[in-house]
Amino acid sequence: MAHSAVPASAPVAVAPISLSALAPWAAFAAVVTLFLLYLVGVEQGAAAIFQGETVHEWMHDGRHLLGFPCH
Repeated sequence: MAHSAVPASAPVAVAPISLSALAPWAAFAAVVTLFLLYLVGVEQGAAAIFQGETVHEWMHDGRHLLGFPCH
């Protein structure tokens, strides 16, 4: 039982990704991350984009899970 029924394949070479191709995606991910962090952590009060308590109530449990005090 030392022989395998599946033939061994050659290792697949991974093509390198240039930094100039990666930079726009990294910037986009950073902007989305910062917006979500703002939405979950800061969206309430005088600096609110959305008025009222709707966003606060939607994000309430997420705020507690991330350690943000909200009341």
